[in-house]
Amino acid sequence: MFASIHAPGNLPILLDCARRFSPLIEITSPDTVTFDIRGLSRVYGEPGKIARAIERLIGMPAHIAIAANPDTAVCAARGIAGTCVIASGEEGRTLSALSLHLLGCPQAMGELFDLWGIRTFGQFAALPAAGVAARLGEEGVHWQQVARGSARRQLRLMEEKVAYSREMELEDPIPLLEPLFFLLARFLLELCTELTARSLATNEIRLRLTLEKEAEHAEHLVTLRLPAPMVDQKALLKLLELELQVRPPGAAIRKIQLTAEPVKPRVVQEDFFAPAYPSQEKIEVTIARIRHFVGAGNIGSPQVLDTHRPDGFVMGPLADARVSAQNTHSSVSGVRLAFRRFRPPQTAHVITKQQPVHIMSAVARGAVGVAKGPWFTSGNWWRTDVWNREEWDIALRSGALYRIFRDLRTETWFVEGNYD
Repeated sequence: MFASIHAPGNLPILLDCARRFSPLIEITSPDTVTFDIRGLSRVYGEPGKIARAIERLIGMPAHIAIAANPDTAVCAARGIAGTCVIASGEEGRTLSALSLHLLGCPQAMGELFDLWGIRTFGQFAALPAAGVAARLGEEGVHWQQVARGSARRQLRLMEEKVAYSREMELEDPIPLLEPLFFLLARFLLELCTELTARSLATNEIRLRLTLEKEAEHAEHLVTLRLPAPMVDQKALLKLLELELQVRPPGAAIRKIQLTAEPVKPRVVQEDFFAPAYPSQEKIEVTIARIRHFVGAGNIGSPQVLDTHRPDGFVMGPLADARVSAQNTHSSVSGVRLAFRRFRPPQTAHVITKQQPVHIMSAVARGAVGVAKGPWFTSGNWWRTDVWNREEWDIALRSGALYRIFRDLRTETWFVEGNYD
């Protein structure tokens, strides 16, 4: 069943009324909205009771029609005054007396109907379907089905972007963080409730604080970009608290604006045989606590830079432990050696005879049994962080494996790391 409401010049009121009954809404015209009411019988009862509930809620003169298909409901709402409930099978008889201009067909087709002497829905519906198809094509067949009340189609749903935001302008500026956290807790609870009601989550929280005019900067911005969507109000509040404690606003706060970016929630298929992982919300709060103590640049996941420079990487956001475990499990094949770097590299004294034969350092000492190399790497000669080195992989007679290199600018040897 579908309901249609027609009231010229009152589209916002029509939309507000339709939202109370269904999220599946079509703006059929600037004066008409149509929405899906299937399933509402369990709440309101028969279609007549649904129509009366719509009439009570809209609170203004409007034409309301309920029918088994959207086009019949729209035509009835435009042409029949008051409230009309069309029973299944009665569509053609109910629409037959309506003027054909309510059909909404193209102007050229309407002029042709006028030449034929067709004035009403019933007259058009009575024409032979084969003759209509021969003279008007598929489009004419469709409009005849609409006139007969037998057309079937899906609603052209409106695309409505809901803003998940809260703001408050304070009468008295807030100089401390504790009252701010109290207000943020209320805002986050409301936003998370709205997101959950629409089966959504958020992966980005934006907080804009407007400060007193005497402050050097008029606004203080805080942005939380989450590695996974979540709707845990307590976890989000804790993340904002840690961020504001690290970067507090420079003056009293007179306006608060909090915005959540809506996204689809995270769906994870648990493995029956894999160990259980903590929730992403707890992981993110734990990482934020560590970041609060060690600094933002000292925690994360290393990401290799697109360069040949040895040990070139930056710290990026941590990935989901489940995804990391799956990627690691799928990529490992055969036996591989792990290379453990020494940061910084350890200086060494190396005796060479066309290749390293003995090494002395704080981490490696002894005769070299096997040496593979050399490999030469260099770069950034046009910058101050230039490098130019000669690398070797060596195996001591004791069995230990190391990588060593010589800085060709200073002729100094280093132990870069060892293999496990």
